[in-house]
Amino acid sequence: MFERIPDAPDPLSLLAAQAATRLPDLVPVRWGRMLASPFAYYRGAALPMASDLSDTPVSGLAVQACGDAHLSNFGIFGSAERRLVFDVNDFDETLPGPWEWDVKRLAASMEVAARDNGFSGKERRQIVIATVAKYRQAIRDFAHMTNLDVWYAHADVDRLQAEFPTQLDKRQRKVLSKSLVKARTRDSMQEAGKLCRIVDGKPRIISDPPLIVPIDELLPQRMDRKAFVAQITDLLSKYRRTLETDRRHLLEQFEFADMARKVVGVGSVGTRCWIVLMLGRDENDPLFLQVKEAEESVLSHFVGASKYPNQGQRVVAGQRLMQASSDIFLGWQRNEAGLDGKQSDFYVRQLRDWKFSIDIQAMIPRGMQIYGQLCGWTLARAHARSGDRIAIATYLGGSDVFDQAVAQFAATYADQNERDYQSLVAAVGEGRIMAEPDV
Repeated sequence: MFERIPDAPDPLSLLAAQAATRLPDLVPVRWGRMLASPFAYYRGAALPMASDLSDTPVSGLAVQACGDAHLSNFGIFGSAERRLVFDVNDFDETLPGPWEWDVKRLAASMEVAARDNGFSGKERRQIVIATVAKYRQAIRDFAHMTNLDVWYAHADVDRLQAEFPTQLDKRQRKVLSKSLVKARTRDSMQEAGKLCRIVDGKPRIISDPPLIVPIDELLPQRMDRKAFVAQITDLLSKYRRTLETDRRHLLEQFEFADMARKVVGVGSVGTRCWIVLMLGRDENDPLFLQVKEAEESVLSHFVGASKYPNQGQRVVAGQRLMQASSDIFLGWQRNEAGLDGKQSDFYVRQLRDWKFSIDIQAMIPRGMQIYGQLCGWTLARAHARSGDRIAIATYLGGSDVFDQAVAQFAATYADQNERDYQSLVAAVGEGRIMAEPDV
């Protein structure tokens, strides 16, 4: 069960305070995206949920927590060995913390998304229980494995695809197969074709405000492009030092070509996020990097500050610990004074590297249940890499008591989420919050 304590902070006030550090012109876009549905609101409300979870009992066993483990923050991407893998893929809020918070965030997201899809109460409960049960069973399996076996465990999509035919019908298998083929085409070359055009013989990122705004449109009048490029080149040089030697050598073969501000996600809207176009031997050898601002984790208000002085390093360290295989260009950097004069920490990764997200709204109940089980297994593996998997497995036990309790929590928290969403709808309707429709 969940019931918010009487003196708990107001969720909209927490979100407004969080927005105070973000780019003012993009904050209404964030509210607009959260306004789309109760699930969209849930995606953007990691801070209010962290606040709520801080008042719930925990076992005292810590792991490297994701901090925002909802079902849309899992997905498919390419490993360094060029395999498609399924894993957690968002670590903006990662920090050591209670493992229960990640499980509850995931379970409640399954309930909220299932409601958005119009599933019955019975179907929703089956989905949530299956998700949590898979987490519990996986932790127990990992408790019996060696440290190296746990470390090497991963969800290889080719292997998963071979197992799915026993659980999916013909149409679902066809959709999955097409999705995986599509995933392998999502790379820097495809992004260059979508996002760039040739200007004076050189590729330039296309303007599509407010979602994509090229740097030429954002530069202060006192700074010319040549001076800015020199500044960016220096920053990229410093970022290279956070990479492994072989990957640093690879990155040095690319040169800066263009840059733009890009709006991403739901909860992240308003943070400083850039896409950087790099070119190798010619314009047919592009590399797109995403340079995303890293603020303090929402968990830090309740479990303490990160041991890393750079928030980008916090994200990278957490990602490398939780993921089975991380982006080869994953690194971090600090910009002492950006275009708005604000010091910001960033983490860097490829914009696209076979990255593919499952269409949650298109799922049927059976498909969401299978997906939830995959998320539960993946989260358990991530926690087993950093926490005391034997102690967690012992705490969970072999019965379904934990599964049932978390399913009940998920249902009652989804009720609270709907009330919070309606509060946002009312605040926008009354003009207390300015929201722009998603574009």
